[in-house]
Amino acid sequence: MPAAGKAAIPIADAVRPAELFDLRFRALVPEADWARLPPAVRRRFSKRLGEGESAVYAGRVVETHLTRLGWLLAHALRLVGAPLPTARIANVPSVVAVTQDGAGNGQIWTRLYARGSGFPQTIHSAKRFRGPTGLEERVGAGLGMSLRVLVEDRALVFRSERYFIDLPGFRLILPRWLTPGTLTVSHGATGARAFRFVLEIRHPWFGRLLRQEAEFSDQVDARDEVTAALH
Repeated sequence: MPAAGKAAIPIADAVRPAELFDLRFRALVPEADWARLPPAVRRRFSKRLGEGESAVYAGRVVETHLTRLGWLLAHALRLVGAPLPTARIANVPSVVAVTQDGAGNGQIWTRLYARGSGFPQTIHSAKRFRGPTGLEERVGAGLGMSLRVLVEDRALVFRSERYFIDLPGFRLILPRWLTPGTLTVSHGATGARAFRFVLEIRHPWFGRLLRQEAEFSDQVDARDEVTAALH
């Protein structure tokens, strides 16, 4: 008689390894650099999301620094969907949700930030695996950027390469003097199921305009545990 314990998962119902992984982010980073990332970061950016599935991360904003020019930039961009934090918030709850964008060959990212009073700010963006760097992010009204994916200090880093506006029939590449500067987002592990998110915009003339730091943790489900064992 089989020993008592956890019930075996029928082979027909088991998830095949090939169905668990999304290699699109991994393909943008040299193999040696990818191997330097903590396992939790590799797992998070290799998780395949099926139709109707979401990856949800809950946490808090640690701090948000905006210079006067950075504050003006964030509020001006409300015209295209407010893609930047508009308030100097700190120690407030935050939630990030990622879903698959089947039509656009990418992912939809939704970030929600509580504020001291009033309604929270919600930021939407779409990542698509295309363009000269292999990854683009769009934030609204046709505005987007090409992102370079790097590994720095064992963190996965997304850095803007160029900005563009998609107009009917063609794409307008913005000259550097018309852009807010270099946008950098880093994603570094702080534990097996936790990570630190840092957003920064640095202008070549005016220096750092914005910096936001937040801490998040994963939701864990049964498929995540299988993925972790296979990664």
